[in-house]
Parts: sequence; C-alpha cells; structure tokens
Amino acid sequence: MKFFYHLGRYLILMGQIFKKPEKASIYRRQIILEMDNLGLQSLGIVVIISIFMGAVVTIQTAFNTDHPMLPRYAIGFATRQAIILEFAPTIISLILAGKVGSRMASEIGTMRVTEQIDALEIMGVNASGFLILPKLVAAVIMNPILIILSMFLGIFGGWAVSLLTDVMPVSNYIYGILYEFAPYDIFYAVIKTIVFAILITTISGYYGFYTKGGAFEVGQSSTNAVVTSSIFIILFNLILTQLLLV
Repeated sequence: MKFFYHLGRYLILMGQIFKKPEKASIYRRQIILEMDNLGLQSLGIVVIISIFMGAVVTIQTAFNTDHPMLPRYAIGFATRQAIILEFAPTIISLILAGKVGSRMASEIGTMRVTEQIDALEIMGVNASGFLILPKLVAAVIMNPILIILSMFLGIFGGWAVSLLTDVMPVSNYIYGILYEFAPYDIFYAVIKTIVFAILITTISGYYGFYTKGGAFEVGQSSTNAVVTSSIFIILFNLILTQLLLV
C-alpha cells in the first residue's frame, strides 16, 4: 500500500511540474544555472572514473581472454562494447544519482523545512515546477553529453593502459575499437541516459519536496532519494536493454 501511496503522490507532483510556467524567462535562466550545477560541476568525477574504468576493463578483459584461439583485437572490441553499452550510461548514472540526486533532495528539502516553498506558494508561484522542472531539463540536456564524454574517456583509458603496459599491442587495441562499430549502440546508450536523468531528477525532487521535520529528515530524504533512484536505474536498465537490444 505504501508503494501505491508514493506512486500516486509522485504522479500528482509530475502533473504539477509540467504546468505552464508563470514566467518563461525565469525558467530559462534557472535551466542555465542548473546545467552548470548538475552538469559542469560533475565533469571532474566523470573524467576520473571514466579513464580508470576503461583501463581496468581493458586489463580484466585481457586477463580473462588470454587464449591462443582468441584474436588480440577482441580485447579492444569487448572493451568498447562494455563501455558504450553498459559502463558509461549505467555506472556513471548511478554515480550521478549519488552526487546530483542527494544534492537536489537536500536543497529542496531544506527549502521545505525552512518554509521557503510555502512562501513561494503563497506568492502564487508553482513551487514544484519552479524547483524541479529546470533541474529536469538541465539533466536531460547535460547527462547525455557527460555520458558520451565518458565513452571517449573510457576508451582512451584502455588505449593508455595498452600504451603504458604490455597488456596488449596498441595497434590491436585500436583495430578492436574500430571493428564492426554500430552507431546504434550510441543511440541505445543515450536513450538509457535520458531515462536515467528523468528518474534521478524527479525521484530526488519528489523526496525533497515532501520532506517534513528538520535537519535529520532532510538527510533521510537525501538518502531515500539516492537509494530509490539507484534501484529504479537498475530496473529500467533491464527493461530498456530488453526493449532496445533484444
């Protein structure tokens, strides 16, 4: 029953978020601000994790495919497929759920417990739309950019580890990276990323918006937002993989 209670309240909030904005220019300014907050400020962690992720995937693939019947370029091919199809869109989205989702829930939750949201509503402002819609639009724009960047950096990490160690020859790695490349794989990863961005922002916004109490409850909302977003990312990862790849 508790699930249906939260689902109903979540859907009502979504209906409020997508109401026509009172003043479009304020929303546009807010979207640009959120693109910086949610996207550009996550750039550093995406860069570091992607490079090391690509390097580790390459080493592990080389270790597990060390067989004379398997061509060496298969390591580059497997690394590319793993990074584009799974690691970049899903792992980076889970990390963003922790970083961006907790920040969103804390920010909105703090505004709720300090009655700033009540003040907005008294002034006739659609508080849910004003606080959550710009974050949602910004994440839908910025997250695919971050994920595509993560793909390049992950593949670069594999190339760097091939160059600096004797895991495999660099020429074989590059051949494997280019071998039978399908642009549809990028499309699939971007679709997943957009869905994950919607889940992260709306779920985190939901927990923040309905926070009650004080500082302890704000922390609790932040934790619930991260946990729930992560569970739904994993669930939708399975659903989208089944729909788009099978």
